[in-house]
Amino acid sequence: MQTARLASASFLFLLWAPFSTAQTAPGKALLTLDEFFNTVEIIGVRIAPDGHAVVIETSRADWEASRFRTDLWLYRDAGSGSLLPLTQSGHDSSPEWSPDGRWIAFLSDRSPAAETHKDAEQAAEKGEKAEQVYVIPFSGGEAFPVTRGDEEVHSFAWSADSRTIYFATRTPWSKEQKEAYKKEWQDVVQFREEERGDVIRRIRIAEAQHCSSGMTPKPCEPDTGVEPVSTTPFRAKHLEVSPDGRRLALLTQSRTKRWESVAEWGIYLVDTAGGEPQPLVRPQAFLDDLRWAPDSRHIFFSFTNGSVEGPYQDTQPRIYCVDTNREIKQWASKFHGAPASYAPSLEGGLIAAGQLGTEAQIYSQNSMAGEFAPLPGWPGTYEHISAAAHSPSLAFVYSSLQKPAEVYLAMNVNDLPHARRITAFNQFLSDEALPEGKPYRWTADDGVEVEGMLIYPPGKFGVKHLRMLTLIHGGPNDVDGNRFKADWYYWENMAATQGWLVFEPNYRGSIGYGDQFANNIVPNIVSKPGRDIIEGIDALVKDGIADPDRLTLGGYSYGGYLTNWLLTQTSRFKAAVTGAGAVEHAVNWGNDDTTLDDAYFLGGRPWEAQPRYNDEAALWQMNKVKTPTHIVSGADDIRVYVGESYLLERALHDQGIPSKLLIFPGEGHGIDKNPWHGKIKVREELKWLERWTSRID
Repeated sequence: MQTARLASASFLFLLWAPFSTAQTAPGKALLTLDEFFNTVEIIGVRIAPDGHAVVIETSRADWEASRFRTDLWLYRDAGSGSLLPLTQSGHDSSPEWSPDGRWIAFLSDRSPAAETHKDAEQAAEKGEKAEQVYVIPFSGGEAFPVTRGDEEVHSFAWSADSRTIYFATRTPWSKEQKEAYKKEWQDVVQFREEERGDVIRRIRIAEAQHCSSGMTPKPCEPDTGVEPVSTTPFRAKHLEVSPDGRRLALLTQSRTKRWESVAEWGIYLVDTAGGEPQPLVRPQAFLDDLRWAPDSRHIFFSFTNGSVEGPYQDTQPRIYCVDTNREIKQWASKFHGAPASYAPSLEGGLIAAGQLGTEAQIYSQNSMAGEFAPLPGWPGTYEHISAAAHSPSLAFVYSSLQKPAEVYLAMNVNDLPHARRITAFNQFLSDEALPEGKPYRWTADDGVEVEGMLIYPPGKFGVKHLRMLTLIHGGPNDVDGNRFKADWYYWENMAATQGWLVFEPNYRGSIGYGDQFANNIVPNIVSKPGRDIIEGIDALVKDGIADPDRLTLGGYSYGGYLTNWLLTQTSRFKAAVTGAGAVEHAVNWGNDDTTLDDAYFLGGRPWEAQPRYNDEAALWQMNKVKTPTHIVSGADDIRVYVGESYLLERALHDQGIPSKLLIFPGEGHGIDKNPWHGKIKVREELKWLERWTSRID
């Protein structure tokens, strides 16, 4: 394992200029498909309370096992710094430091004895896959299980004194209850009825460590040392203990994890000694990450979709705090963009990544009345921010188009330009010729300025009359910008390396441009953003940047919705690649796990907005499609029903339009179970685009 290196002055200069117009350095090879899919994704970062160590969670492809492995790494800020594997099973995630910094807890679906990759795989084959809490000493030693049993741990939290773990699971059944249910229902699924709420319990670390020591007269039972704390009829998505140790904050979600209603989502408080959860916040929103402020009186929280102030709507992400008297206030309320990853500061203020246009920089706000101010940094994208509890140190992930993602450590939030790079997971890509890019702006037909990204093939920055792939992001509450990502969904860099000018439009509905911009697609869910995209392509052709005879199109999820729609509006595209995109909205509404979201965008449920469901559906205009189309979908997708892809393929096939459909077994909406599936997806999509444009080169 390579150790981390300090950032040199020349390295910092390169980070400051990711949009350089210089041509590809001589001798640099082009990025290959194998290299692209061997990049490491950094999923999470947690800095130690004293700021002198960082735990990092990564995901990477295990090609031999046909799975993604998740690993934990430990960086120690001593001497020149060192980065070493913390765990080796490949099944470990969600690390959290104990408040005293002596322990690191995490989730794992390994067997209790599975410390090696081989043991973990054997455990998985036996069906031992319920995630449990493990703890490992920071000073060194083996990880040991804290929780046991058949029910997976949904969330966990450290006590303030670092002696206890609070954890939530589905309410367990006794052996007799399981046998009775099996006898009556066999393998029949009772949709909704078979789900049950969560129980919150606690266990002392010393008790769990003793059970794992092998010194007990007989093996410990799953409930040995476990004490009940509370129950909830919902699923406990997130637990967090107040710094003074008196209260447990509980963020709930639907038992099924489906986003059909906001009724199950809320923040509750429970006395750590036990008792009934008391509601604190129950807004019309699907809530996300929550964090206690240092004063133990305020709780920060964010949301994915919805509204805290009133009826449900899809605004940009926001960050709030609520005090124990239920008073809610919004942070960064005057920020035009979208606050994202955040952490409470040492003084109780806010540190957050703010997406403004194509840049995601770090901002700070010292008080509710203070300014949400940008901090000096490098152009690009900051994410996964983690602030130390007892130190001004800050850890984060940074990337830009020509700087693949790595973890950095800053001594304080005001010294970001001197942050040290502490990982080298994707350092191998520095030897490759990576694409360059820049923002591109055009004016829509109603006078609104729209922006997107142009990603150029290596060595062709600024060159005109290029063949172009318009690659549409999903969401729609997402944005494309100055960052480096590499997977089956974010494959713009791979396409550019293959000679495509990649146009990524941030159409109406995207975040980073204000709430009005994000909401401006309601109830024209595809026609309004579709016009933005077409007008952007027209502007690129008019400016001589894109070759009008070599235009192609693609997108996944909501990007697939838009791709399917645009194919019915014009025949100018030589080829299209689409995935997990609906062609009608009624059946998809009934299968989608984000039902409330769909109804919001279309102005109501199917029987309340029937004309809109039809007018905004590509299916009724399939007779206009002339474009050869490649389609992909996960066999188990419930976010966008897999039947939508079959329906699209049938419509194209019936009319003799060249098409191809790939179904990935075992995959849901995200193609994240088997790395071969994502690699095959991108490989075949690139081949499809090449096939239908090479004849005119």
